[in-house]
Order: sequence, then structure tokens, then C-alpha cells
Amino acid sequence: MAKKKNITADDIVSFYMDYVLENEKEPSSIYKFSKTNNFEESIFYKYFNSFETLEKHIFNAFFNHTIKALEADEAYATYDNRTKLLSFYYTFFEMLTANRSYVVYALNKHKNKLKSVSMLSKLKESFGHYISSLEIKTIDLKQEKLEKIQNKTIMESGWIQLIITLKFWLDDTSSSFEKTDIFIEKSVNTTFDLLDTKPLQSIIDLGKFIYKEKINMNI
Repeated sequence: MAKKKNITADDIVSFYMDYVLENEKEPSSIYKFSKTNNFEESIFYKYFNSFETLEKHIFNAFFNHTIKALEADEAYATYDNRTKLLSFYYTFFEMLTANRSYVVYALNKHKNKLKSVSMLSKLKESFGHYISSLEIKTIDLKQEKLEKIQNKTIMESGWIQLIITLKFWLDDTSSSFEKTDIFIEKSVNTTFDLLDTKPLQSIIDLGKFIYKEKINMNI
């Protein structure tokens, strides 16, 4: 039988996900995996250099498909940052739910939790860029180094929130994962309430004023 030639990265992803779900383990080698699916091994290496790289790609693909779906909705561009992030979460977890069997397998297969975290490294990078693109309003600290630290903290906090939500979803036994939807709404809204810079900025401005006036009065 002639080998399949027009194999795409998405085809390989589909072959891989089907294999691990049917066999509850990853293929023993790229050679055997390619042979089983009737394509040249070299085609696999055209897109990925290992199964580990492929797994990282899969979780990042869930992110990319989520962004694509959001941007296809004209209304998304008109949303404020809070609503955009809520929309991202709902859409992303719909994507994960559609592939839940694979996600559960992939995240639970390693006894070493660090490997599971490593599997999400590309997703973390993409999600970090997404959080940065929202340009969430922060406190004007007037110092570049402090601004960078503040922005990095927001990105890291956003990632931790996503991981916590992922863990909640994995453990959720409610119908249609409705408890996860509630958790998303409450956690994202709480995050934005805590990031509301107006009250805190007012406190900082007041502190600066008092400090300045105290110095002037002491001169």
C-alpha cells in the first residue's frame, strides 16, 4: 500500500490522540507510530522532533483554536477586558471538554507532576502573551523596573489562575461541568475586582501628598 503523502500536523495530532486513547499509552516509537498510520517517518519530523514536543503542541493548539473561535465573533473585539477574559475561559474549557478524555489521560499519565507542567509550557507562553495583549490597567508606578515586575506578576497570576481552574475542571463531577462555569465567573470577576486600580491609586496618591506635605512642613 502506498504511503500517505499529504499528511499535516493536524493529521498527526489526530493519529496520536486516537492511539493513546485506544491503547492507554503512547506509541513505543515514532517509526512504529508512522508505520501504523501509513506515512513516512520523515513527515513526523517535519513537524515535531519527539512525542513530548507533540504533546506540548496539542495543548497549545487548544489555545490557538480558542483564539481563532473568539476572533471569528465580531462582538469579541468590542468587549472590555473582563468580558474578553471570561469569553476566553468559557471557550477554552469548551475546547478541553470536547477533548476531555485525552486531556485527562495526558495530565494524569506522569507520576512526576513536573513533567505534566512541562507539557503545558507552550500553552503558558501563549497564554502569557494573551494576558499581556489585554493591556489590563495597572498602577502607574513611574518606574520602568517596577512596571516590568508588576506586569510579570499579572501574567504569572493569570497563569496560576488558569492552572487552578484546570484542576477544578478535572475534579468537577457536576452536569455539563456547570460548577466549573460558576468557578470561572467568580474567579475572573474577583481577579478584576482586586486589580481595580482606582481605589488603590487614590490611596497611593494620598500617601504621596501626605509625604510631600510632611516634608514641606518640616523644612
